This record gives sequence, structure tokens and C-alpha cells, in this order.
Amino acid sequence: MNQDEFKKIISHAIRQEVEAFTFYNAVADRTKDANLKRLFKDLAQEEKKHKLTLEECLEKGTGKMHFSESADYKVVDALPTPPLTPDLKPVEGLVIAIKKELEAMQMYTQLAKASADAAQKNIFLELASMERGHKSKLEDLYTNMAFPEVW
Repeated sequence: MNQDEFKKIISHAIRQEVEAFTFYNAVADRTKDANLKRLFKDLAQEEKKHKLTLEECLEKGTGKMHFSESADYKVVDALPTPPLTPDLKPVEGLVIAIKKELEAMQMYTQLAKASADAAQKNIFLELASMERGHKSKLEDLYTNMAFPEVW
């Protein structure tokens, strides 16, 4: 992977974080449940932090990135996703949010595997871990909403 490819991937990841931030804020504004509202607002703020981390990586770190020029990491395979819209039923919104978190987690994991620099690898592993945490929170919520008869 060369520097131009890396910049394109990080730029795309930044756009995904902005999209997730916008989606979570829109859902939070529309929901009446206080716990859901707080959860989605918190997720929006975490996505904002991810965006800042990626922007810093793009601005300061591109000259120090250490990728193999010849390997195909298939990062692009995980990037296409359907657009998020706030005009969904809450359970449907959760399904889309879970899928988005999964895609982000997979993308950051692949970038960590592609990294030849330890500090760079740690940044991507931390981002993947954060996305995994988001996914877990959303899956718990989905389980409770989609299957209320279990309780």
C-alpha cells in the first residue's frame, strides 16, 4: 500500500465517522426514550473523537507510515455500505448501526494488520476496539428491543 492509497483509505474512514456522527445525532434527536437518546449522543461524541484521531493521523503521520508497497490488504472490500438515514424504526436503525460498527471494526483491524509501525498499529487497534465496544452496546440494546418477550 502506498501513501496515496493510505490517504484515500483514511479520508474515507473520516467520512464514515462523520456519517456515523450525523446518524447518531439525528436518531438521538428523534427518539423519545431518554436512555436511547443518551446512548446515541454518547456514540456520536465517540465517533467525533475517532474523526479527530484519524485527521491527526492523516495530517501528522503520513510521512512516517510504514506499509508494504506490494501487498493487497483488501481494505476496500469492507468500505461500501448503504447510506444511513434517520427515517427508520428504532430496531432497523440499530441493525444498520451495528453493521456500520462491524464494518468500521473490520476496517481498522485490517489497517492494523497492514501496519508495519508499532505506534500506527496501536492507533488502529484502539479504534477497532472502540468500534467493537460500540457494536456490543448496540447489540445488547437490539436484543432487548427486538426480543422483549424474553424478559
